[in-house]
Amino acid sequence: MKTMRFDMIILALLLKQLIGINNALSRAQTLGRFFINWHLGIVIVLASAASIQPLFGQAKSTLNLEEVIGLAKSQSIEAKQASTTKENSYWQYKVHLSNYKPQLVLDGILPGYNRFFQEVIQPDGAVLFQQVQNNNSSLGLALEQNLSATGGTLFMTSRLQRFDDFDRNYSLYNSTLFALGIEQPLFGFNQLKWDKKIEPLKYEESNREYLEQLEQIALKACGFYFDLLLSLENQQMAQSNLEATQHILTIAEEKLEVGKISRNELLQLKLELLKAQKALGMARQAAETAALHLKSYIGIQTYSEFQLDIPYPQRFPDLDIQFLLRQAYGNRSDSIAFERRLLEAEQELQLAKANQGFSATAKAYLGFSNSAANLEAVTQSPQNYQSINLQFSVPILDWGRSDARMQTAAANRKLLIFAIEQDRQNFEQQVFTQFSLFELLKEQLELSKEADTIALEKYQVAKDRYILGNLSVTDLSIASNEKDQARRDLITDLRDYWMAYYNLRYLTLYDPEKREKIH
Repeated sequence: MKTMRFDMIILALLLKQLIGINNALSRAQTLGRFFINWHLGIVIVLASAASIQPLFGQAKSTLNLEEVIGLAKSQSIEAKQASTTKENSYWQYKVHLSNYKPQLVLDGILPGYNRFFQEVIQPDGAVLFQQVQNNNSSLGLALEQNLSATGGTLFMTSRLQRFDDFDRNYSLYNSTLFALGIEQPLFGFNQLKWDKKIEPLKYEESNREYLEQLEQIALKACGFYFDLLLSLENQQMAQSNLEATQHILTIAEEKLEVGKISRNELLQLKLELLKAQKALGMARQAAETAALHLKSYIGIQTYSEFQLDIPYPQRFPDLDIQFLLRQAYGNRSDSIAFERRLLEAEQELQLAKANQGFSATAKAYLGFSNSAANLEAVTQSPQNYQSINLQFSVPILDWGRSDARMQTAAANRKLLIFAIEQDRQNFEQQVFTQFSLFELLKEQLELSKEADTIALEKYQVAKDRYILGNLSVTDLSIASNEKDQARRDLITDLRDYWMAYYNLRYLTLYDPEKREKIH
């Protein structure tokens, strides 16, 4: 009897739908002539829009993860900051290289006019202030070359000086036609030698830091991508749930008329409909906020909406932890920083030792000079010009200050060695931990993908069973929630997988998909 009664209900529903279709066809015949009249106008409008649209361009409706990361690396604010920092390091390195090349310098005082009163002591001890008015101008050209091997400076120079006494009305010229000299510190600290070791490491370190910054940008862009993707999935699920609830509520109202369900179950469905409407509004708001964050980060100025692809991995890369460690040490800036920090500590120790005892600087000049009353005579019959001097400093009593500085530098070097060793261990641990997490997330992603398929199929079965009348609305709601949660878990696991993937790229500067070093 129950089966026959249910068959009658299904038959009644089918007849009602057929009647609705018949009414729809009648209305279609009434509106047909109107459709014919405005159809041509619509075609003209669409053709006009198609001709205008290319003038303004159209934002791409769908973006994938790789495209978003590419935009972030090329036009985000952080990418521009990283590029500027890299450019700054390049010019600093160029300054370092210029220290080892010849420097041609033109200097002088032109004019050198003076007018003042000078104190003059007379033979009887009296003081008179005598006016002085003169011009003392000079011009020199020097070619200098730093000697990195010794820390000295080799130079050649030529200088011309003119003195005019306006009170006595005479002029004099003084000229160093040519001079070759050297300035050499003795037993001192050679800064050029240490710069030659350290500065190239700094420059290479900055280049690798730039690549690391780009990978960090990719990591952040990946996070914003999945924030929006999850929000869009929540919005889509909320929309689907709302439509499904509306459809089920319509069927439930028809069931209530024939006494198939209770009034309480219908009220429960209406409550579910209100929840679905509320969830859709919140999901839309969350999606708009996430889209704004993503656009702001990757530098998209348009307000047009776009969709995101779900980035399922085409294949999982096979990785080996020892291989990744070798890549990390060979590619990351940390490996260079370890060496640079040790050299800088050794440099400080050598500087303390150099400042501890005897220090001296030798200067020697050899050239030709002359003086005369006119410019032509000053170049004739030049005289030998020679100068040799030794400037030294010997600490006699400093109360152990120099020794204390050296011991401090030695202790700092020892402490730095321990710190670098700890940093090496932490560095390796980061790579190992990220590798283990990546391998685990590959398995988790496969399980989540299978769970999503099962939960969706289970919901379809529950929905069909409810329509047939052998499942409660509570069980249907549970199946719907499980379907949504499985979908969210899949997106979350995808996010964790790709975040771990790009974090592994950042830690090793190695591309597992292309199987090559990141350039």
